Amino acid sequence: MDEAHTGPRHRPSRGARLVNGVRAVVFDTDGVLLATAARHAAAWKETFDGCLPEWQPSHAGAPPRPFDPVREYRDLVDGRSRLDGVRAFLAARRIALPPGTPGDPPGCATVHAVAARKEEVFSAMLRTDGVRAFDDVRPALRELRRRTIRCAAVSASRHARSLLQAADLTGHFDALVDGRDAAALNLPGKPDPALFLEAAGRLGVPPAHTAVVEDALAGVEAGRRGRFRLVVGLDREADPHMTDTLRAHGADMVLPGLVGLPAVLEGEHT
Repeated sequence: MDEAHTGPRHRPSRGARLVNGVRAVVFDTDGVLLATAARHAAAWKETFDGCLPEWQPSHAGAPPRPFDPVREYRDLVDGRSRLDGVRAFLAARRIALPPGTPGDPPGCATVHAVAARKEEVFSAMLRTDGVRAFDDVRPALRELRRRTIRCAAVSASRHARSLLQAADLTGHFDALVDGRDAAALNLPGKPDPALFLEAAGRLGVPPAHTAVVEDALAGVEAGRRGRFRLVVGLDREADPHMTDTLRAHGADMVLPGLVGLPAVLEGEHT
């Protein structure tokens, strides 16, 4: 997952007819720019697995099914805000919790408490492990800058700005929209396109001339709902099933990395 693939991988699709006219790109952050997706998945697993025995006591000696950091992370929490991720997981497991309030301490008793627990676990992981950008990010961003394509970074996470600063990437972007902005502006999370639309607005480029690059299913669906000119799914694992799933949720094409993105946007690979 850490090594960048070279060149685009996609079948002919409607995306091949849409690349002309792209003047801006909006990038998701976790899993696209930063190698933090596995850490988020681990933090969600520690959070949910620690609460599941309280929510679903063992039945006939069998403990509750633990959180799946691959399938359930991808389908339920990836790309979503912490609160929306908690709600989606609870709904999938048919667990009812009171919403609580934003000031709830980390715990298992309310939706806000579980979200705070995940925040606490993830923050501890960051203090231990740090953060880094994927190897293909800076070359791709430099090439987009050379081609005068404006760029924004988007994330549902409140950590995004500090993480991008830690990875020394903020100077490559003309705009940034993160979880703190979403809270301040009362923007709904993905799959609603509000975060992407806010980023395009800050870039001064309409969605009809903006591409979205996403690795999360909720994110590509948000790009489709927002009627962006091109929705590029990113599958760094080169998993055929994930490629098909990204397409099914709204990706016009799927790439294994960012190396080929500038050429794709110029219509050099269609």
